[in-house]
Amino acid sequence: MRIRALAIRIIRQFLRDKRTLAMMLVAPLLILTMLHLVFNGENYIPKIGFVNAPDAVINKLDLEDVKMTEYESVKNAKEAALDHSLDGYVVFEGPMVDKIVLEGSDPSVNGAFMKWFQQASKQLMPSQGSPELRAEYLHGSEDMGQFDYFGPVLLGFFAFFFVFIISGISFLRERTSGTLEKLLASPLRKWEIVVGYILGFGLFTLLQATLIAWYAIYILGMLMEGSFIYVLLITLMLSMTALTLGTLLSAFANNEFQMIQFIPIIIVPQFFFSGLINLETISDWLSWLGPITPLYYAAEALRDIMVRGYGWDAIYGNLLMLAGFSALFMFLNILALRKHRAV
Repeated sequence: MRIRALAIRIIRQFLRDKRTLAMMLVAPLLILTMLHLVFNGENYIPKIGFVNAPDAVINKLDLEDVKMTEYESVKNAKEAALDHSLDGYVVFEGPMVDKIVLEGSDPSVNGAFMKWFQQASKQLMPSQGSPELRAEYLHGSEDMGQFDYFGPVLLGFFAFFFVFIISGISFLRERTSGTLEKLLASPLRKWEIVVGYILGFGLFTLLQATLIAWYAIYILGMLMEGSFIYVLLITLMLSMTALTLGTLLSAFANNEFQMIQFIPIIIVPQFFFSGLINLETISDWLSWLGPITPLYYAAEALRDIMVRGYGWDAIYGNLLMLAGFSALFMFLNILALRKHRAV
């Protein structure tokens, strides 16, 4: 009887907690559906440029599985590749291929490009087979691995994930312990409380961001073509975004378990739509999720520095987006405090 009573009490407790019940039953289905949509997307179609290609050569090629663009000069094709409009380009000298140039920052895209070129070579010169040409790389090299390409995304993800969880739970404890209630009753203004908490947590956020970036690059040997200072700046800005978001969402949780429930909704979509999977292979109605998440901009900025070796001009736009997210979440934090009720 006592065991049955205990079991009934637990069942009733779950039934009363509608959010926990929904997370247990619905969240796994949402994540599985997301995985299905992401990994069962379309095959990637390479974007290939032709420089000085004769019409007779183009007419021989099967261009159904590529996006082809013609250019009059190598300079124009190179600018398009650096702008990510092309995955690479083929330069012709008369009817013959003179050289192949790859943008190079994504090994899987490089493989798709070279696979098409080998097939195209058989169409152009069936008796000679594929020409012995070594591809040139604008970024990276033929030795670049998947970890080098995925590394910036993973670096940003772990910085975001741990800061989000730690800041959310810490701020939640401030509420449940009564400390926040006392601060709200003090002469401190709402925005002063929010800024004070963010500065306090921000010190440890800076330490964590520095440690993660340093360990990944100098201990694990993650590819690093640009300046380490920029990597620290990007990671810090992302961590501040995670910090402000974590403190904001903690206002809607009554305990640590409910705070962790935000992971499938907030963390998981960012992981898949931050560039870990090529967004061009995902349906248009789903790929829009990427640009509304902070990790999307942080991952692109980290790739620009770590893989492509760019500088400030390439990342300042992404940093502004991260700063905008942080400012938005801080503003919403102030509004949440105004409606705060003691737990």
